Amino acid sequence: MKGAAWTSRSRASRLERILSVRHLRWMQVDWHLLVIAVVLLLVGVRFIHAMEEADLVFDRDSVDFASHLRKVLVAVPMLALGLFLRPRWLRRNAWLLYVVTLALLVLVPFIGVERNYARRWIPLPGLGFDLQPSELAKLGLILILASVLYRRRLQRVDDWVLPVVLTVLPMGLVALQPDLGTALTIVPITLGMLYLAGARGSTLLGMVAACALAGLLAARFDVLHDYQTQRIQTWIDAWDSERLIADRNGPAFHTYHARVSIGNGGWTGTGMGKGVANESAHLPERDCDSIIAVIAEEAGFLGTAGLLLLYALLIVLLFASASHIRERFSRLVVGGIGLYFASHFFINVGVNLGLVPMTGLTLPLLSTGGSSLLVTFLALGLALGLSAHQEPTLDQDAFRA
Repeated sequence: MKGAAWTSRSRASRLERILSVRHLRWMQVDWHLLVIAVVLLLVGVRFIHAMEEADLVFDRDSVDFASHLRKVLVAVPMLALGLFLRPRWLRRNAWLLYVVTLALLVLVPFIGVERNYARRWIPLPGLGFDLQPSELAKLGLILILASVLYRRRLQRVDDWVLPVVLTVLPMGLVALQPDLGTALTIVPITLGMLYLAGARGSTLLGMVAACALAGLLAARFDVLHDYQTQRIQTWIDAWDSERLIADRNGPAFHTYHARVSIGNGGWTGTGMGKGVANESAHLPERDCDSIIAVIAEEAGFLGTAGLLLLYALLIVLLFASASHIRERFSRLVVGGIGLYFASHFFINVGVNLGLVPMTGLTLPLLSTGGSSLLVTFLALGLALGLSAHQEPTLDQDAFRA
């Protein structure tokens, strides 16, 4: 009996090193962040339900509302996991978590399924959706960069080598799937975290210029896939309305229908489920990558502007939460999560408005997508938990006034 009791206490002790309720200051949890996230989630759920209702009226089955709800239910426990994870355990095991995400990316070409000429998903029959490792890789990168930058102040050239290598590895693996859009979201996350860690703005501007030059050279020497080059050319041509209309049944199909939906919304919108995007179903990925175009059409300029301001507020509050954390690792992680939401927000909305070349990217909390929901809830849980955990720290940032 004593042995069993000792084993039980030992297991409890090991578990407490990973998860802890006792060290969480409940009054310090940023509950307003969670409230905003829940409101955004419910808005997305309501619009996706309207999409399925429109499909039923027109005898289609392109949107599955029940499937979306199942994904939400599977993803919700990730919020609790992130909330109770201890900062010290995360920092010490960041390398392990990063390597696991890299291993999943390496497995994709061998066991992944192919859709739309890209192999990005690993089947998970038991969960009802397929895992997209590139989404997990973003969170893995945030954790490892926070761990590495926890000790590095980016004051010497040597301090830059490891963060750059750690960023290039997942970017390269994601780009090979191919998924250039997801790979590019890693860039603002990395640059932002380097800035939060103390990098000079002039150095980061130089890195941005280098990335832009690399992109131009890739296009010039045919390194990009044909469809990627075509998307860039279509984006350039789409600034001319006549060219956009002329190519509406060709390469500009997605861009054209997104703009038609947004423009059709006017000031107050057409009403839930009554937009052209839902009635005709011509807009590709309207429940995922293009959901903001559907919202703009059915809620109008006023409703969409309010929603975008609420989303922007979520991002601002994440950065504000990070700024109040004294412990450097946790501050960098929460800041990185703010950058994760910000990069998805600006790229997704920019794509639908025609400000950014077409690429497939979810809008977290609003879009469907099991992997996106898993990472979104886990990231939110981490942001809430890391800002409210009370653990002793001896890094020099904790002693700043």
